[in-house]
Amino acid sequence: MRIDLHSHSSASDGTQPPADVVRRARARGLDVLALTDHDTVAGHPEAVEALPGGLTFVPGMELSCRRAGQSIHLLAYLFDAEEPELSAECARIREAREVRGRLMVERLAELGVPVTWEQVSELAGGGPVGRPHIARAMVAAGAIDAPELAFTPEWIGTGGRAHVSRYALDPERAVRLVRAAGGVPVLAHPKAVKRGAVVPDEWIAELAAAGLFGIEADHMDHDAAARAHVRGLAADLGLAVTGSSDDHGELTGHRLGCETTAAEVYERLVAEAAGTAPVTPPSR
Repeated sequence: MRIDLHSHSSASDGTQPPADVVRRARARGLDVLALTDHDTVAGHPEAVEALPGGLTFVPGMELSCRRAGQSIHLLAYLFDAEEPELSAECARIREAREVRGRLMVERLAELGVPVTWEQVSELAGGGPVGRPHIARAMVAAGAIDAPELAFTPEWIGTGGRAHVSRYALDPERAVRLVRAAGGVPVLAHPKAVKRGAVVPDEWIAELAAAGLFGIEADHMDHDAAARAHVRGLAADLGLAVTGSSDDHGELTGHRLGCETTAAEVYERLVAEAAGTAPVTPPSR
């Protein structure tokens, strides 16, 4: 059983529509896929409508969190998307994304990069604007040669010349909100050095005490040492270990299924959920 619990579509900062994501997932031999767009569930209906035979869909989301100025990502699975407090916080985060996006575009213009808000919005396709959309617009404008070059101090990397911070949840509060909505929270890529500062072990212990279910260990941004460390920490804290592709379509080389989660971990996750259930395709 091949299970990928972290993927993105054009509903946030992935490059492919949700329907394409689920079709590609099945074509790559996956049995279970979670769609975890940033701070939104807008892509779920399209994904479910297009769900191919043999693929189970897990409704999910990647929540934007921050502590002490450090960005932290929390994966949430099988929660009630209409739970009022969680829904309101997601709306607040999405609104903050737009404000930040507009300010970063303005700063880039001041730095001589001919990117407009209209171009960035078009790339976002009506979904929440993220830095990857701005990076793609910078490539189209000829300012950089590849999207990853935007995430530096020179441009829109954390602390960069055109970077703007935004509202995000404290991760401990986010864990509690997900649990209150019947969902199951997992910490995403906590030791990904190439993304910036890693999540300290003591913070992870606090999140475990607050109700964290698991930690993403098998991720493309974790080297062998990081994976081993995460597994040891998970064992000490009684947390599950997951593996996922964190696929963003073209931006990450269409890598669905490159990392997977064990079937027994997935079964435990589903058993703990009380907000909603995985979706299987109807008989056709």
